[in-house]
Amino acid sequence: MVAKPTGPKLRATDSYVAVVAEVLSVEATIDWATLPQCGAVVTFTGVVREYSTERAGRPAGGVVSIDYQAYESVARVRLIEIADAARERWPGIGRIALLHRVGSVRLGEASVLVCVSSGHRVDAFLAAQFCIDVLKACVPVWKLEQRAGISDWVETGVQIEGVERAASHWLPATYGRSS
Repeated sequence: MVAKPTGPKLRATDSYVAVVAEVLSVEATIDWATLPQCGAVVTFTGVVREYSTERAGRPAGGVVSIDYQAYESVARVRLIEIADAARERWPGIGRIALLHRVGSVRLGEASVLVCVSSGHRVDAFLAAQFCIDVLKACVPVWKLEQRAGISDWVETGVQIEGVERAASHWLPATYGRSS
């Protein structure tokens, strides 16, 4: 099953947020976000990669999947707050989609999807970066990496904070360097 931006999860404000177990459809999300008045649609897709960083800071390979767990009711509220905060900063945004998977996500599959449409590319790029950076700082999602016969919780070192606080610290040149 593929998560597509339709139905009751769509808000009247043209924001689509979801925490789902289904495969994320990048194409369907771009189609939904594309509006006649928007000349830019920027998408960030976070995928499961084959390595991570050990607690000691060394690369650790062999990741085959990640089991994502979330405090889903809080995660959804935070996603809405992030979309609203982006709209305050960039009022020309047309649509915003913020989607995160839970459950087992295999190597190469999308775990998180951010899609922003806007009248102009600069607003769309900045808003998309803002959304993923703030999402990583304040949405309660945890990762259990699966390697051949080994499971290990990922320690991000990031204290989960509120959207307003994370947004107030955001600068495009400094956020998202390690994630």
